[in-house]
Amino acid sequence: MRTPRCRMTAAFLALGTVTALIQPGVAQGAAGVTATVFYPNPVQSTGDESLTDNKDRDGAAFAAAYHTVTLTDLDGSGTLTGRYVRVKSETGNAAQAVNGAFPAWHRDVDQFEQVMGYYWVTTAQQYIQSLGFGSRLRPVNQRQIELRINQYGGDNSFFRDDKANITLGKGGVDDAEDAEVIVHEYGHSVQDGQVPGFGTTLESGAIGEAFGDYLAVAVSSWKTGVPTKTPEACVADWDSVSYTSAVPHCLRRLDGTKHYPEDVIGEVHADGEIWSSALYEIRAKLGDKLASTAIIDAQFDFAKDTTFRAAAEATVAAAQRHGGSTAAAAARAAFTSRGLL
Repeated sequence: MRTPRCRMTAAFLALGTVTALIQPGVAQGAAGVTATVFYPNPVQSTGDESLTDNKDRDGAAFAAAYHTVTLTDLDGSGTLTGRYVRVKSETGNAAQAVNGAFPAWHRDVDQFEQVMGYYWVTTAQQYIQSLGFGSRLRPVNQRQIELRINQYGGDNSFFRDDKANITLGKGGVDDAEDAEVIVHEYGHSVQDGQVPGFGTTLESGAIGEAFGDYLAVAVSSWKTGVPTKTPEACVADWDSVSYTSAVPHCLRRLDGTKHYPEDVIGEVHADGEIWSSALYEIRAKLGDKLASTAIIDAQFDFAKDTTFRAAAEATVAAAQRHGGSTAAAAARAAFTSRGLL
């Protein structure tokens, strides 16, 4: 069964429906604080599609997937609290730095997922800032969010705009073990930061799910490099081993061929693949930096109940602003070929 990665809104919660899927600190020391993470997940970094969760057990098959990183923007408390994210977990002891470093925890302890959550949310914000947001462009989501790790027993994760926090579930593969699930949820926070309450209709909700998938892939590729050992367009290669049988394992893909309106089924995750494939084509044509800059900047002009067409027009206009007529034409062609314009 394909597991959704969700964004919960107050409006949809009131209807009993789940839609498509904080005190700032300062950097702790010039050298930062080291920790261990998946980079971005063990399937993608090793290319091993046979890996399984095995009830959170660690083992030799995962050895090559662990990666030492430096955590930045921490507040100096020795906890996973920083400028852009505060990690909260009730299933194990809170991660605590020792002598300027976090222990090299592995996936069989809860603190590993806590570190993953902190690192990849911070990395997603660093990616957005690398595009110029917060310097030459207006800031995007530069708030501290609360990230709840392993508090939800289901195989699902969600952002709640009424609380402005992210919850990462622990069913199947713990969702916080896969950077692309973490960043997908952060994508909802990004859009909510730009347009409070974004995603109140099926089409806007689908755009939200699509952007989360797009940002997940863009961030993981930006940080870890391409080509990857699994298809780049495949989202959440590791998390999805728990509920997919086909190889490669994918929650969803960015390179599908769905067309509007005949392939719309009224489910935001599935319908979002129409939008995400257009974004992925724009990225292929314009390059990551120009494409993502235009895609994110356009979202400031979305309404919280935007339609596919209105959002596509705003994205073409943003491509024109940032890349001129050639970029605008490429964006328009991507949307037109999918029936969105």
